[in-house]
Amino acid sequence: MGRFGTVIWIILAGLLTFGGIALSAEQANHTGSIRIKQEDEAGFAGMAKISLDSAMNAALQAVPGKVLRAELENENSYLVYGVEIVKADRRVVDVKIDAGNGKVLKIDRDRRDNEGRESEDSNDGHGEESER
Repeated sequence: MGRFGTVIWIILAGLLTFGGIALSAEQANHTGSIRIKQEDEAGFAGMAKISLDSAMNAALQAVPGKVLRAELENENSYLVYGVEIVKADRRVVDVKIDAGNGKVLKIDRDRRDNEGRESEDSNDGHGEESER
């Protein structure tokens, strides 16, 4: 049993390590598809591959409500649309949409919501908001 147990532990350790690497790779994909090389906001519109309307529709699919504001932004050196949405419960949510493919990258409770709290990261990139 000693040798067999050791083999099992080695296999389990390998699976856990591989799973951690796969998770890191998945999280890295949430950075965006359009890398910003120079901080020239005037050029952002020409870099985006999806329209503002498409970004707002994607954000509203993830978080139903009304769009307060939407704009192209530099998020960690990637081009994203930041779409602020007010939900039915009057909380403001900031949805980050990849400007290259329209995927939801992140959902944050906005700093200026009616509770006055600082922005809280509340999404793992899968398009659903979770409360803390």
